[in-house]
Amino acid sequence: MSLPLHALLDALFPRGHAITVNDSVLTGSATTDDGDVTVIGTADKLEVGVDHAMALAETVLASTAAHPQRPIVMLVDTAGQRLARRDELLGINGYFAHLAQTLDLARRRGARLVTLVYGESVSGGFLSFGLMADHIHALPDAQVRVMDLRAMARVTKQPLEKLQALSLTSPVFAPGVENYVAMGAVNSIWNGNLAAHLLQALRTPAEGDRRAVRGAERGGRMLAARVAAAVSQGDA
Repeated sequence: MSLPLHALLDALFPRGHAITVNDSVLTGSATTDDGDVTVIGTADKLEVGVDHAMALAETVLASTAAHPQRPIVMLVDTAGQRLARRDELLGINGYFAHLAQTLDLARRRGARLVTLVYGESVSGGFLSFGLMADHIHALPDAQVRVMDLRAMARVTKQPLEKLQALSLTSPVFAPGVENYVAMGAVNSIWNGNLAAHLLQALRTPAEGDRRAVRGAERGGRMLAARVAAAVSQGDA
């Protein structure tokens, strides 16, 4: 069973935190053994819409302006992007791109970005901020998926039974945090002392995008790194 949000925050930040929750959007700051961090995130399996994206981006920009090298910790519990007419008409993709750009700016100004998936992480609601981190981790009960197999069947026009069979042998087709660890998208699963895990993640240097390499090393995504290397060397 997953931790309640207040218990999670206390476990991650035993030295104290000042984090508000407004419309299931987390913003604020917290203290670690190495100093203060900015915290953003989502709660209650939030479907992220344009207003949520703007609130998250505003916090990132304020942190970057006032404390360029302060780490940003992202806590993720989202059921994806909001599928509402208003959000689509306003151009939700542009708001998500803006949020991603603010995080890229924070990284280029020297901020370390760390994500912890503590609930669900689905599609655009995850791609626009949590997946932008230098290091992505998850709790054991977290649910990570880009697309439900039923939705994947509708999009790909493949029988659901075929995709279900593929998911038994290939992490690429299977939801679940263990499969995303195998593919290299999630660095590790955190058990035990969450504050210690977070401190270690904040102290670990960013190595660039090594997801494909980790996927090959862990046996969950065997071709991506090889194909990318061939393309970059002009062999493909």
